[in-house]
Amino acid sequence: MTADGGGGPRIAPATTRSEAGWTAWVVSRASGWVTGTNPPNLFLTLARNPRLFRGWLRFASRLMPGGRLPRRETELVILRVAHLRGCAYELEHHRRLGRRAGITDADLARVAEGPAAEGWTERERALLTAADELVRERDLTDGTWGALTRHLDTPRVIELVLLVTHYDMLATTIGALRVEPDREISRRRPPRPRGRRRRR
Repeated sequence: MTADGGGGPRIAPATTRSEAGWTAWVVSRASGWVTGTNPPNLFLTLARNPRLFRGWLRFASRLMPGGRLPRRETELVILRVAHLRGCAYELEHHRRLGRRAGITDADLARVAEGPAAEGWTERERALLTAADELVRERDLTDGTWGALTRHLDTPRVIELVLLVTHYDMLATTIGALRVEPDREISRRRPPRPRGRRRRR
């Protein structure tokens, strides 16, 4: 069973460089190394359409990791979207990335509780409230817009809206294609065998 659907992937991830294309093959391996998993199944699934994959990758990378919002805030927002959408793939992938950005277990528990949880800064609460409204209502209330614009300039407000709606879209894609979760892979090297000591 998959985490986002049932019965296995509807489109099998590419398994060779010729199937994936050079760009997806290199990027997926680098991403897997960073997260400590196999090359992401999402990348190798989308790579079945190389032209769209390359365009999507360029756009997505401008939001994460290349966005102007601080990385911790970006990961909090993505995790909230994944939680709201019940997207296990996004949750697991961005829990790993979030920890690298300083997100703690307490933060993860608050993400599940939502923007009303105690412990958020005013800015974080505004970002998470915006995520909730965009996913649930497909719009922002005037109050939430006012809170956002007290903390973010115009380029960053645009980035936030695109960030939320992009990961909402990805959750739909992951579910519809039945993309299976990535597997954690140990990066520890096996111990070197001890050679016999030479007798003097």
